[in-house]
Amino acid sequence: MIWRYRLILFIFVGSFFLIITRLFYWQGVRAEELYFLGKTQYGYSMVVLPKRGEIRTADNYPIVANKPSYLVFANPQNISKQDKKKIISLLPPILDADPASISASLSLNLLWAPLKGSIDVNIKKEIEKLELPGIGFEEVSTPFYPEASMAAHLIGFVGKNDLGEDKGNYGLEGYYERQLKGKAGKLVETKDALGRPILAKIDQESGAINGRSLILSIDRSIQFTVERALKKGIERYQATGGMVGVMDPKTGNILAMASSPSFDPREYEKYEEKLYKNPFISSVYEPGSTFKALVMASALDAKVIKPDTKCPICGGPITIGEYQIKTWNNKYMKDITMVETIAHSDNTGMVFVSQSLGLDKMLDYLDKFGIGNTTGIDLQGEVAPRLRDRNYWYPIDVATAGFGQGISVTPIQLLDGFASLANGGKRMEPHIVSAIETPDKKRIPIEPKVLGTPISAATAKVMTEILVNAVDKGEAKWAKPKGYRIAGKTGTAQIPIAGHYDANKTIASFMGFAPADDPKFVMLVIVDRPTTSIYGSETAAPIFFNIARDLLTYFGIPPTE
Repeated sequence: MIWRYRLILFIFVGSFFLIITRLFYWQGVRAEELYFLGKTQYGYSMVVLPKRGEIRTADNYPIVANKPSYLVFANPQNISKQDKKKIISLLPPILDADPASISASLSLNLLWAPLKGSIDVNIKKEIEKLELPGIGFEEVSTPFYPEASMAAHLIGFVGKNDLGEDKGNYGLEGYYERQLKGKAGKLVETKDALGRPILAKIDQESGAINGRSLILSIDRSIQFTVERALKKGIERYQATGGMVGVMDPKTGNILAMASSPSFDPREYEKYEEKLYKNPFISSVYEPGSTFKALVMASALDAKVIKPDTKCPICGGPITIGEYQIKTWNNKYMKDITMVETIAHSDNTGMVFVSQSLGLDKMLDYLDKFGIGNTTGIDLQGEVAPRLRDRNYWYPIDVATAGFGQGISVTPIQLLDGFASLANGGKRMEPHIVSAIETPDKKRIPIEPKVLGTPISAATAKVMTEILVNAVDKGEAKWAKPKGYRIAGKTGTAQIPIAGHYDANKTIASFMGFAPADDPKFVMLVIVDRPTTSIYGSETAAPIFFNIARDLLTYFGIPPTE
C-alpha cells in the first residue's frame, strides 16, 4: 500500500513541476512571441525599421547621412480585380519592376504587401498622380554620401544580407554595424470583424530604436588634402597605387587615411571585391628602410649602442653564410656612426645594429612596438602578420631584419609603432571614432588608450634628433619645407617574387613627424611600384613633404629656423 501512495505522490509532484515548467515556457520564454501572435488574430504585424546612424567627421559634417526614400506597398484586400489589372499595367514601368512580380504580390491574401523599396520622392509623386486604390508608401532611409567617394576605405558600405536586410560591410560600417543599425520594432494594425483595417488604432509602441551616429577623428580638410596629393603623386610617378595615413601621436586619433585604387560606396557593386578592403590595415609588405628607425631605437634603448658608436664592419659588403649584404648604392663608409647610418640609410650599419641587439632583445622590442600584433584600430578587416618563432630565426634573418627585409608588417602597424617615437616612447591605440552619439544626441567619448611604452622618453628624444638629421642630410633633403624641424626616414623595399627580390619593382615609402619638438602629426606615405624612380626619396618623400607643408600651414605652425 505504501508504494501506491508514493507512486501517486510522485505522479502528483511530477505533474506539478511539469505544469510549472510549461507555464514558465509560455509566459516567460515565448511571452513576446505569443503577444504579437495574439495581436495578429485581430491585426496585421509589421516590422518597423530603425533609422540608421550617421557617420560624421570631426567638424560634425556628415560623410554618410540618411536620405529619405519610400517603400511602395499594396493592400490586396482593398483592390478590386479591375484595379489590379490597372496597377499591373501602370506600375511596373515606373518602378522598373517585373509585371509578374507585381501581380504575385497583389494576389496575396494580405493587408500589406511590399512592391518596391527605396524609391525617391519624384517617383512617389508620379505614382500618387495615378491615384491607384490600395497603393501606399512607407518612408525609409537609405545611405547618402555628401562627399561622394571620399574616405571610401574608411567608411565601407551598406549592402544586403541573405535575407535582403541592410548590413554594414568593411570599414566603419562593418566594425560598428550593431551601433549604426539600431533595433527593429513591430507595429500591429487592428482589423474589424470583416478584416478591414481600423486606421485609427495602430499600436505606436513598436520598440524600434534608431541607430547611433559616429563622430570621427577624421579631419575633412586633411582627408581632402591627403587624397588629392596621393592622386597627383600616383599619376606623377606612374605607380600602380599608394596609400597615406596621418595620425595624432599623442592620442592615437587618425586624422586622415587614404588608399588608391579605391571604390565608390554609392555604387560598390560595380567594383571588384578586392577593392573593398582597406590596404592600410589589411595589406602585408616588407617595409624596407623605414623599419630601421624601430630597430635603431630598440638598440639605443637597450644601451648596446650609442649615437656616436662606430660600425667596425662597414668598410665593405658583409658576408653571412652564402649571402652577401651590400649598401643600396654600393658605397661604403668605414667607421660610420649610428647617426650617419640612419642619415645615409646604410644597410651594413644596420646589420651591426641588429647583431649588437641580438635576436631575443630584437623580438622583445618589436613586440612592444606592436609588430606581429593587431593594433586594435576600429575598422573591419585588420590583419596582423605574425613574427616567426624564435627557433626559426637564422643569423641572416637577424641581419636583414635590421633594414626591414625578410619581415612583414601592415602600414598601420608601422605607423603606430613609429608614432611612439614622436610621443615620448608611448604607443597609443589608433582609432577612427572619437565619440558615439545616441539618438537623443548624447555623446559618449572614446578616450585615448596607451598600449605600452616600447622605449624611454630619453631614447625617443635621441631618436628624434637622429631622424631630424636624416631629413636634413639625407637623400630627400631637397623636398623638405624650409624653416621646419621634421623627423623622418625614407624606405625603398624590394618586392619578393618566387624566392628572390625583383630589382626593378619596389614599394617606396617615407615616414615622419612634425614639428619634431612638439609633433602635431605623424604620417606614412607608401607608393606601390613607381616607375619614374624606384626610390622612396624621389617618390614617396615629395608626396610626404607636400602634405606636411599644407598641414603645418593648416595647424598655424610658423617656421622656427
